Amino acid sequence: MGGIRTDQLLRFKMGRTNGKARSHTMEMQDNGRSDAESESSSEEDYHRGTWSHKLDFLLSVIGYSVGVSNIWRFPYLCIRNGGGAFLIPFFFFLIFCGIPLYFLELCLGQFSGVSSIFVWKLCPLFKGLGFLMVTVSAMMSWYYITVIVWVLYYLVSSFYDPLPWSQCTQSWNTDHCIESRLQAAKNVSRVTNSLLNSTVSSLYFNSSTVPNITYLANETKPILISKLEDSPTAAKEFWQQRVLRISKGFDDVGSIQPHLIIGLFVAWVLVFLCLMKGVKSVGKVVYVTAILPYILLTTFLIRGLMLEGSVDGILYYLSPDFSRLTDFQVWLEAGIQVFYSLGPAWGGLITMSSYNKFNNNCFRDAIIGSLADGLTSFYAGFVIFAVLGHLATVTGLKISDMADSGPGLALVVYPEAMLTLPFPHLWAVLFFLMLLTLGIDSQFGTFETVSSGLADAFPQYFKGRKTLLTAVLCLILFVLGLPFTTNGGMYYFQIVDWYAASLCVTLTSFLECIIVGWIYGAERFSRDVKLMLGTEVNVVIRFCWCIITPLVMLAAFILTLTNYQPPTYEGYAYPIHARVIGFLLSLIPLVPLLVTAVYYLMKTDGTFLQRLKTLTQPSSDWGPHVNKYKKEYQEIQQNSPDEAPLLTAKRNLLGNLVR
Repeated sequence: MGGIRTDQLLRFKMGRTNGKARSHTMEMQDNGRSDAESESSSEEDYHRGTWSHKLDFLLSVIGYSVGVSNIWRFPYLCIRNGGGAFLIPFFFFLIFCGIPLYFLELCLGQFSGVSSIFVWKLCPLFKGLGFLMVTVSAMMSWYYITVIVWVLYYLVSSFYDPLPWSQCTQSWNTDHCIESRLQAAKNVSRVTNSLLNSTVSSLYFNSSTVPNITYLANETKPILISKLEDSPTAAKEFWQQRVLRISKGFDDVGSIQPHLIIGLFVAWVLVFLCLMKGVKSVGKVVYVTAILPYILLTTFLIRGLMLEGSVDGILYYLSPDFSRLTDFQVWLEAGIQVFYSLGPAWGGLITMSSYNKFNNNCFRDAIIGSLADGLTSFYAGFVIFAVLGHLATVTGLKISDMADSGPGLALVVYPEAMLTLPFPHLWAVLFFLMLLTLGIDSQFGTFETVSSGLADAFPQYFKGRKTLLTAVLCLILFVLGLPFTTNGGMYYFQIVDWYAASLCVTLTSFLECIIVGWIYGAERFSRDVKLMLGTEVNVVIRFCWCIITPLVMLAAFILTLTNYQPPTYEGYAYPIHARVIGFLLSLIPLVPLLVTAVYYLMKTDGTFLQRLKTLTQPSSDWGPHVNKYKKEYQEIQQNSPDEAPLLTAKRNLLGNLVR
């Protein structure tokens, strides 16, 4: 920030109250209010409660944003899109799209003190946006728990001796199985040396001794060509044949697998125990689930750097190919990765920030949460590629042949790599424990969005019954998740993952920016933020809200539609009816948006334009959720120009740009 000291950035002055100046610094907020002030604030705080400590909230949003995709997707995107050069568009979108949108949602929740389902009363025409967010989060909670189920099974299996993915002698292994690419490489080397040292002109050997090896001979010497990349390793067969017990296709449902349904039950029990008291309980759990992954990542990095070839892997990860920056697809994938990793538009950020103290410095939290997510992705790349570099060195394969995206990296390649380490059981337990904490943290945010939305919508039923509501929701989602525990569960998981949020999440982010930046007004919302933080929103952030972020989100939405490709799994193409089901899933969250808009247009009196004008003005109950600030807010609104928010935002935006 141009050399401004940190203590200057953290010190703000509060606005005026009834013409009298009152000064509050952010240092006072960080150190806590006085006893009398805290007592007064606690009486005024929204009845839903607040976080016990500011760090509870900060760790919760970090845990919500940082998930398994930081481990198994970001490094793969770097390799595919120019290595170190990919960091340029990634951090560009993080700074100019991710942080502004992150800050916007934290401000909405903290100012209104309600969950995402009711925060859009600032523009009644789009009240359905809240239902959209809750629906998307419910779908995410429904299928994402399956990742935790897989990780739990791997974690339990890590205590077996030998590790079940280390040998080809198990009942689920096929005849083509190789224990690992390292062992196969040793076999190739042994046979090759034998052939090269042979004095005979022709040599035959049993191919079953060294599977998947092609023998070529010419007049001078024999040559062996390894086809390791075509050989299923024990780790891959453990994943496919033991964990998933995968069927032949989408229509082959099979039966419910006992080990997966037990894992599903345990996963939901864990979620229930962590969220049964709402933010009061999850605020304590995140001290473990949000911090432990960084300790374990650092442990893996230190151990990885000691391995042969680790530096080569890291250099491969960082080596920039700047020519790739001219490819528009690279920029698109960087923007989408930032967006889906941070987690705005799902409602989780709005919900969690709604439990904040009214004067909490949410701008600081937005900066820390966004950078924590982006830098964690970058940091995890060192860990992953240090091990991949070692695996490539000992097997003779290329890193690009092993780098994969999704479960293939975390649940196949990395477990295989751990077999090359001393004490592989220890490293396996630590690795899957890390994945478990990363996965369950993200589950907290999406699940809490659903439960808080229902509690706010039906207070007459759920007020004071948070534990009961959490238990009922866990039970319902457990039953709905049973299809993912069948032999065809992987196909159903991928269909939902591919389609569920593909359309509505980018569209939601675009609408958020339009509503706040142009309909409600960026200048108007900046005054709301000033009431909380004592300073207006920086013009750069407002420019992002009004111009950059909505344009990027609109472009991402359009390109998602135009560049659509049907999903595949291990070469399997889904039938048309499976894709139709997936497309219908992507439309379900959009239904409440359209239905509520039509409902309020029909319910409101006046001509169509009069109805439109009425429904784009905030509801009478919109405002700060703390009573002591409501009078000041009303005075600010009365003294503000009586002008359409869209024109106000445009005029002030252009004025700031000129200055």
